[in-house]
Amino acid sequence: MARKTRAGKAKASGWKSKRWYKIFAPEMFGNTIAGETVANDQSLLVGRKLETTLGNLTNDYSKQNTKLIFEITDVTDDAANTRFMGHQMTRDYMRSLVKRRTTKIDAYTDVITRDKYKIRVKSSCFTLKRARTSQICAIRQIMNNVVTEKAKALEMGQYMQEIVLGKLSADIYKSAKRAYPLRRAEIWKTEVFYN
Repeated sequence: MARKTRAGKAKASGWKSKRWYKIFAPEMFGNTIAGETVANDQSLLVGRKLETTLGNLTNDYSKQNTKLIFEITDVTDDAANTRFMGHQMTRDYMRSLVKRRTTKIDAYTDVITRDKYKIRVKSSCFTLKRARTSQICAIRQIMNNVVTEKAKALEMGQYMQEIVLGKLSADIYKSAKRAYPLRRAEIWKTEVFYN
């Protein structure tokens, strides 16, 4: 019994030495508070990743299906600053888009933005009926062209806002529906590569 009480006291004193830190989203998301974390030393926070939803950041709970990933870059006092690492749609939302007797067309595109950031963009289109191979190839080519052209014209912050808010998905839908009738277009994942 004596050993258990000693271990309990050691845990309590270790917890008391930790501090809470507020984690702020990058400037492209308005430097809002993305969450809080606890640590013994602020140097241990650098490199830690945080996953939150767009709905939590914007207080718009219709956007709960978009997960944002941030990485802590530096800490000052009790504030941790982050950089954007990418986004991803939730798995249950993507599964809800797949229907029988339709075609899902995926495109993976590596783009470079106007300010020289490299981003991997994963997009999907969902057709109304089954598509033939030639139609699938045409739609995939249009998806790659739209994603690449928009990246050349915009800086990384603007480009990621267009992706997360669904504007780039709408552009893909408008362009690709000329090749074959579409039900939906989504950019379901992005990854930002920093040098």
